[in-house]
Amino acid sequence: MKILLTGSTGLIGTAFAGELQRAGHLVCRLIRPGTSAAALRVAQGFDVTWNPATGELGGAAVGADAVVNLAGASIASAHWTPARKQLLRTSRTDTTRALVAALAKMSERPRILVSASATGYYGDRGDEVLTEETPPGTDFLSGVAKDWEAEAVKAEALGIRVVRARFGVVLSEEGGALPQMVRPFQLFVGGKLGTGCQWMSWITLKDTVNILRMVLENEHIGGPVNVVSPHPITNTNFTKTLAATLRRPALFPAPAFALRLLLGEMADALLLSSQRVLPSQLQKLEYPFLHPDLRTALSFILAR
Repeated sequence: MKILLTGSTGLIGTAFAGELQRAGHLVCRLIRPGTSAAALRVAQGFDVTWNPATGELGGAAVGADAVVNLAGASIASAHWTPARKQLLRTSRTDTTRALVAALAKMSERPRILVSASATGYYGDRGDEVLTEETPPGTDFLSGVAKDWEAEAVKAEALGIRVVRARFGVVLSEEGGALPQMVRPFQLFVGGKLGTGCQWMSWITLKDTVNILRMVLENEHIGGPVNVVSPHPITNTNFTKTLAATLRRPALFPAPAFALRLLLGEMADALLLSSQRVLPSQLQKLEYPFLHPDLRTALSFILAR
Protein backbone atom coordinates (compact mmCIF):
# COMPACT_ATOMS: atom_id res chain seq x y z
CA MET A 1 0.00 0.00 0.00
CA LYS A 2 1.27 3.50 -0.86
CA ILE A 3 0.47 5.88 2.00
CA LEU A 4 0.78 9.68 2.13
CA LEU A 5 1.57 10.88 5.65
CA THR A 6 1.43 14.39 7.11
CA GLY A 7 2.84 15.04 10.58
CA SER A 8 5.51 12.38 10.01
CA THR A 9 8.00 14.12 12.33
CA GLY A 10 5.71 14.02 15.39
CA LEU A 11 5.52 11.35 18.09
CA ILE A 12 2.72 9.34 16.46
CA GLY A 13 3.84 10.01 12.90
CA THR A 14 7.40 8.82 13.49
CA ALA A 15 6.28 5.59 15.18
CA PHE A 16 3.55 4.95 12.61
CA ALA A 17 5.86 5.49 9.63
CA GLY A 18 8.32 2.99 11.06
CA GLU A 19 5.62 0.41 11.64
CA LEU A 20 4.23 0.81 8.11
CA GLN A 21 7.66 0.38 6.57
CA ARG A 22 8.36 -2.74 8.60
CA ALA A 23 5.05 -4.13 7.33
CA GLY A 24 6.16 -3.56 3.73
CA HIS A 25 4.13 -0.44 2.91
CA LEU A 26 5.51 2.52 0.97
CA VAL A 27 5.41 5.65 3.16
CA CYS A 28 5.45 9.05 1.44
CA ARG A 29 6.07 11.85 3.92
CA LEU A 30 4.37 15.08 2.90
CA ILE A 31 7.05 17.63 3.77
CA ARG A 32 6.19 21.31 4.11
CA PRO A 33 8.61 24.14 3.35
CA GLY A 34 10.75 24.94 6.40
CA THR A 35 10.68 21.47 7.97
CA SER A 36 13.95 21.13 9.88
CA ALA A 37 16.67 18.75 8.75
CA ALA A 38 16.86 17.35 12.30
CA ALA A 39 13.17 16.44 12.24
CA LEU A 40 13.51 14.77 8.86
CA ARG A 41 16.36 12.59 10.13
CA VAL A 42 14.07 11.22 12.84
CA ALA A 43 11.12 10.50 10.54
CA GLN A 44 11.02 7.54 8.17
CA GLY A 45 9.94 7.25 4.54
CA PHE A 46 10.65 9.17 1.37
CA ASP A 47 9.73 12.80 0.84
CA VAL A 48 6.95 14.36 -1.23
CA THR A 49 6.85 18.14 -1.46
CA TRP A 50 3.74 19.62 0.10
CA ASN A 51 2.80 23.27 0.51
CA PRO A 52 -0.52 23.75 2.34
CA ALA A 53 -0.44 27.49 1.64
CA THR A 54 -0.63 26.95 -2.12
CA GLY A 55 -2.13 23.45 -2.22
CA GLU A 56 0.86 22.22 -4.22
CA LEU A 57 1.39 18.48 -3.86
CA GLY A 58 4.41 16.80 -5.49
CA GLY A 59 3.94 14.41 -8.37
CA ALA A 60 5.27 11.51 -6.33
CA ALA A 61 1.93 11.47 -4.51
CA VAL A 62 0.21 10.04 -7.61
CA GLY A 63 -1.09 6.52 -7.11
CA ALA A 64 -1.47 6.70 -3.34
CA ASP A 65 -3.86 4.21 -1.78
CA ALA A 66 -4.33 6.07 1.52
CA VAL A 67 -3.66 9.36 3.31
CA VAL A 68 -2.99 9.72 7.03
CA ASN A 69 -3.23 13.32 8.23
CA LEU A 70 -1.50 13.88 11.59
CA ALA A 71 -0.45 17.51 11.04
CA GLY A 72 -1.00 20.17 13.71
CA ALA A 73 1.03 22.50 15.93
CA SER A 74 1.74 21.16 19.43
CA ILE A 75 -1.06 22.00 21.85
CA ALA A 76 1.14 22.20 24.96
CA SER A 77 4.50 23.54 23.76
CA ALA A 78 3.76 27.27 24.26
CA HIS A 79 1.41 29.58 26.17
CA TRP A 80 -1.94 30.23 24.56
CA THR A 81 -1.59 33.80 23.38
CA PRO A 82 -4.19 34.90 20.80
CA ALA A 83 -1.61 34.32 18.05
CA ARG A 84 -0.78 30.85 19.38
CA LYS A 85 -4.45 29.87 19.56
CA GLN A 86 -4.89 31.00 15.97
CA LEU A 87 -1.93 28.83 14.95
CA LEU A 88 -3.35 25.83 16.79
CA ARG A 89 -6.55 26.20 14.77
CA THR A 90 -5.12 27.01 11.35
CA SER A 91 -2.39 24.38 11.49
CA ARG A 92 -5.21 21.84 11.69
CA THR A 93 -8.18 23.23 9.80
CA ASP A 94 -6.34 25.05 7.00
CA THR A 95 -3.91 22.19 6.44
CA THR A 96 -6.72 19.63 6.27
CA ARG A 97 -8.73 21.86 3.94
CA ALA A 98 -5.74 22.22 1.62
CA LEU A 99 -5.07 18.48 1.72
CA VAL A 100 -8.65 17.59 0.76
CA ALA A 101 -8.52 20.18 -2.04
CA ALA A 102 -5.34 18.55 -3.34
CA LEU A 103 -6.97 15.13 -3.26
CA ALA A 104 -9.91 16.52 -5.23
CA LYS A 105 -7.54 17.41 -8.09
CA MET A 106 -6.24 13.85 -8.40
CA SER A 107 -7.58 11.80 -11.28
CA GLU A 108 -7.02 8.65 -9.24
CA ARG A 109 -7.82 9.31 -5.60
CA PRO A 110 -6.82 7.43 -2.45
CA ARG A 111 -9.44 5.09 -1.02
CA ILE A 112 -9.16 6.33 2.58
CA LEU A 113 -8.28 9.42 4.59
CA VAL A 114 -7.45 8.92 8.26
CA SER A 115 -7.45 12.37 9.85
CA ALA A 116 -6.36 13.13 13.38
CA SER A 117 -8.65 14.70 15.95
CA ALA A 118 -8.67 14.56 19.74
CA THR A 119 -10.85 13.72 22.71
CA GLY A 120 -10.77 17.47 23.36
CA TYR A 121 -13.69 17.40 20.91
CA TYR A 122 -15.96 16.55 23.86
CA GLY A 123 -14.89 19.39 26.16
CA ASP A 124 -15.01 19.32 29.96
CA ARG A 125 -17.79 16.82 30.80
CA GLY A 126 -17.26 15.78 34.43
CA ASP A 127 -18.27 12.16 35.08
CA GLU A 128 -20.34 11.80 31.89
CA VAL A 129 -19.44 8.71 29.87
CA LEU A 130 -18.49 9.81 26.34
CA THR A 131 -18.67 7.77 23.13
CA GLU A 132 -18.37 8.60 19.46
CA GLU A 133 -22.07 9.50 19.48
CA THR A 134 -21.63 12.24 22.11
CA PRO A 135 -21.96 15.79 20.72
CA PRO A 136 -19.01 18.20 20.94
CA GLY A 137 -18.32 20.55 23.81
CA THR A 138 -18.28 24.34 23.69
CA ASP A 139 -14.76 25.38 24.71
CA PHE A 140 -11.78 26.38 22.53
CA LEU A 141 -10.36 22.89 21.95
CA SER A 142 -13.81 21.51 21.23
CA GLY A 143 -14.27 24.15 18.56
CA VAL A 144 -10.89 23.42 17.02
CA ALA A 145 -11.56 19.68 16.89
CA LYS A 146 -15.07 20.17 15.50
CA ASP A 147 -13.81 22.43 12.69
CA TRP A 148 -10.83 20.13 12.06
CA GLU A 149 -13.10 17.12 11.59
CA ALA A 150 -15.51 19.09 9.40
CA GLU A 151 -12.71 19.77 6.91
CA ALA A 152 -11.76 16.08 6.81
CA VAL A 153 -15.35 14.93 6.29
CA LYS A 154 -15.50 16.92 3.02
CA ALA A 155 -13.37 14.17 1.47
CA GLU A 156 -16.37 11.83 1.66
CA ALA A 157 -17.95 13.78 -1.19
CA LEU A 158 -14.95 12.69 -3.30
CA GLY A 159 -15.74 9.01 -2.69
CA ILE A 160 -13.02 8.67 -0.06
CA ARG A 161 -13.62 6.73 3.16
CA VAL A 162 -12.88 9.07 6.07
CA VAL A 163 -11.89 8.00 9.59
CA ARG A 164 -11.59 10.68 12.29
CA ALA A 165 -9.18 9.40 14.92
CA ARG A 166 -9.94 11.10 18.24
CA PHE A 167 -6.73 10.56 20.21
CA GLY A 168 -6.62 10.58 23.98
CA VAL A 169 -3.39 11.23 25.91
CA VAL A 170 -0.80 9.10 24.10
CA LEU A 171 1.64 7.56 26.57
CA SER A 172 5.21 6.89 25.46
CA GLU A 173 8.70 7.14 26.89
CA GLU A 174 9.76 8.76 23.60
CA GLY A 175 7.86 12.03 24.06
CA GLY A 176 4.44 13.57 24.48
CA ALA A 177 2.86 14.08 27.89
CA LEU A 178 4.32 11.18 29.90
CA PRO A 179 7.91 12.43 30.33
CA GLN A 180 6.48 15.72 31.65
CA MET A 181 4.29 13.78 34.09
CA VAL A 182 7.18 11.61 35.27
CA ARG A 183 9.65 14.41 36.00
CA PRO A 184 8.05 15.78 39.22
CA PHE A 185 7.90 12.26 40.67
CA GLN A 186 11.56 11.68 39.87
CA LEU A 187 12.25 14.83 41.89
CA PHE A 188 9.99 13.59 44.74
CA VAL A 189 7.50 16.46 44.28
CA GLY A 190 4.76 14.67 42.32
CA GLY A 191 1.07 14.70 43.15
CA LYS A 192 -2.44 15.04 41.79
CA LEU A 193 -3.56 18.04 39.74
CA GLY A 194 -6.32 20.18 41.21
CA THR A 195 -8.98 18.06 42.89
CA GLY A 196 -7.81 14.96 41.05
CA CYS A 197 -11.42 14.10 40.23
CA GLN A 198 -11.04 14.85 36.51
CA TRP A 199 -11.06 11.85 34.18
CA MET A 200 -8.13 11.12 31.89
CA SER A 201 -8.56 9.13 28.68
CA TRP A 202 -5.26 7.63 27.61
CA ILE A 203 -3.72 5.15 25.18
CA THR A 204 -0.22 3.74 24.69
CA LEU A 205 1.75 4.65 21.58
CA LYS A 206 1.97 0.98 20.59
CA ASP A 207 -1.82 0.56 20.70
CA THR A 208 -2.22 3.86 18.84
CA VAL A 209 -0.05 2.63 15.97
CA ASN A 210 -1.84 -0.72 15.83
CA ILE A 211 -5.25 0.97 15.77
CA LEU A 212 -4.20 3.24 12.92
CA ARG A 213 -3.05 0.22 10.94
CA MET A 214 -6.35 -1.52 11.60
CA VAL A 215 -8.49 1.39 10.38
CA LEU A 216 -6.35 1.64 7.23
CA GLU A 217 -6.77 -2.02 6.42
CA ASN A 218 -10.41 -2.56 7.44
CA GLU A 219 -12.60 -1.04 4.74
CA HIS A 220 -15.69 -1.26 6.95
CA ILE A 221 -14.44 1.34 9.46
CA GLY A 222 -15.50 4.94 8.98
CA GLY A 223 -16.51 8.04 10.91
CA PRO A 224 -15.17 8.97 14.35
CA VAL A 225 -13.07 6.48 16.31
CA ASN A 226 -12.07 7.15 19.93
CA VAL A 227 -8.42 6.07 20.14
CA VAL A 228 -8.34 5.50 23.90
CA SER A 229 -8.01 2.66 26.38
CA PRO A 230 -11.26 1.03 27.56
CA HIS A 231 -10.34 2.07 31.11
CA PRO A 232 -10.22 5.86 31.61
CA ILE A 233 -8.96 6.85 35.04
CA THR A 234 -9.25 9.82 37.38
CA ASN A 235 -6.21 12.01 37.82
CA THR A 236 -5.95 10.91 41.46
CA ASN A 237 -5.75 7.25 40.48
CA PHE A 238 -3.46 8.01 37.55
CA THR A 239 -1.14 9.80 39.96
CA LYS A 240 -1.18 6.92 42.46
CA THR A 241 -0.49 4.37 39.73
CA LEU A 242 2.34 6.40 38.23
CA ALA A 243 3.91 6.97 41.66
CA ALA A 244 3.71 3.26 42.51
CA THR A 245 5.24 2.29 39.17
CA LEU A 246 8.11 4.73 39.73
CA ARG A 247 8.41 3.77 43.40
CA ARG A 248 8.01 7.38 44.42
CA PRO A 249 5.60 9.15 46.80
CA ALA A 250 2.69 11.27 45.57
CA LEU A 251 2.60 13.84 48.34
CA PHE A 252 2.54 17.24 46.65
CA PRO A 253 -0.73 18.10 44.88
CA ALA A 254 -0.72 21.03 42.47
CA PRO A 255 -3.64 23.36 43.36
CA ALA A 256 -5.84 24.47 40.48
CA PHE A 257 -5.21 28.16 41.19
CA ALA A 258 -1.45 27.64 40.96
CA LEU A 259 -1.78 25.82 37.64
CA ARG A 260 -3.96 28.63 36.29
CA LEU A 261 -1.46 31.26 37.42
CA LEU A 262 1.33 29.36 35.69
CA LEU A 263 -0.41 28.26 32.49
CA GLY A 264 -3.53 30.38 32.14
CA GLU A 265 -6.35 29.00 29.99
CA MET A 266 -4.20 26.02 29.01
CA ALA A 267 -4.36 24.69 32.59
CA ASP A 268 -8.13 24.25 32.47
CA ALA A 269 -8.14 22.82 28.95
CA LEU A 270 -5.28 20.33 29.31
CA LEU A 271 -4.87 19.54 33.00
CA LEU A 272 -8.12 20.19 34.83
CA SER A 273 -10.83 19.30 32.30
CA SER A 274 -12.53 15.92 32.58
CA GLN A 275 -13.16 13.53 29.69
CA ARG A 276 -14.34 10.02 30.47
CA VAL A 277 -14.11 8.62 26.95
CA LEU A 278 -14.80 5.03 25.91
CA PRO A 279 -13.59 3.40 22.66
CA SER A 280 -17.03 2.13 21.62
CA GLN A 281 -16.11 1.64 17.97
CA LEU A 282 -12.99 -0.32 18.84
CA GLN A 283 -14.88 -2.45 21.34
CA LYS A 284 -17.51 -3.32 18.72
CA LEU A 285 -14.68 -4.35 16.41
CA GLU A 286 -13.16 -6.40 19.26
CA TYR A 287 -9.81 -4.69 18.93
CA PRO A 288 -7.33 -6.58 21.17
CA PHE A 289 -5.75 -3.88 23.34
CA LEU A 290 -2.15 -4.67 24.19
CA HIS A 291 -2.27 -2.44 27.28
CA PRO A 292 -5.89 -1.98 28.38
CA ASP A 293 -5.17 -0.95 31.99
CA LEU A 294 -2.84 1.77 33.23
CA ARG A 295 -0.72 -0.32 35.59
CA THR A 296 0.40 -2.78 32.91
CA ALA A 297 0.80 0.08 30.38
CA LEU A 298 3.10 2.10 32.63
CA SER A 299 5.06 -0.97 33.67
CA PHE A 300 5.67 -1.78 30.00
CA ILE A 301 6.60 1.78 29.02
CA LEU A 302 8.76 2.75 31.97
CA ALA A 303 10.59 -0.58 32.13
CA ARG A 304 12.02 0.27 28.73
